[in-house]
Amino acid sequence: RDLGARLAGKYMTFLLGRERYGLEILDVRELIGLQEITRVPRTADFLRGVINLRGKVIPVVDLRLKFGMERCEATEQTVIIVVQCQVAGRALTMGLLVDQVLEVLAVGAGDVEPPPDVGHGAADARFILGVGKHAEHIVFLLDIARILSNGEAEELARAAA
Repeated sequence: RDLGARLAGKYMTFLLGRERYGLEILDVRELIGLQEITRVPRTADFLRGVINLRGKVIPVVDLRLKFGMERCEATEQTVIIVVQCQVAGRALTMGLLVDQVLEVLAVGAGDVEPPPDVGHGAADARFILGVGKHAEHIVFLLDIARILSNGEAEELARAAA
């Protein structure tokens, strides 16, 4: 019950492949269409590069690569979700490259289940806070601050510097 109460709220939902994910709406700053992403040499694969957003350099993470899927191929629906979170005590603004933004979804406390127990790979899934049920769909509710390890967050901060 506590989990549902803690995770109930509004989520920006999006697609990666055929899977639905949700980010707490409070973490989302804005949505921008795909633009030119400048690759940063010698950074992790999932770090697609940086963009210039109104004079601010922002790192862009390909969530498909981060989650072990195939690289995101750009379509008209491809969107960069600009989010802000606290990682290792510092505010980090980054773009998340996703296949398509769906809707803002209100998730009720009764519609949240704990994350699936996937066994030994669970360390990789620590950024999934819970699973929201909506109509016939499952939505993985993400903790944006946990998607990156501290080392990865440092790398992003350096890339943006």
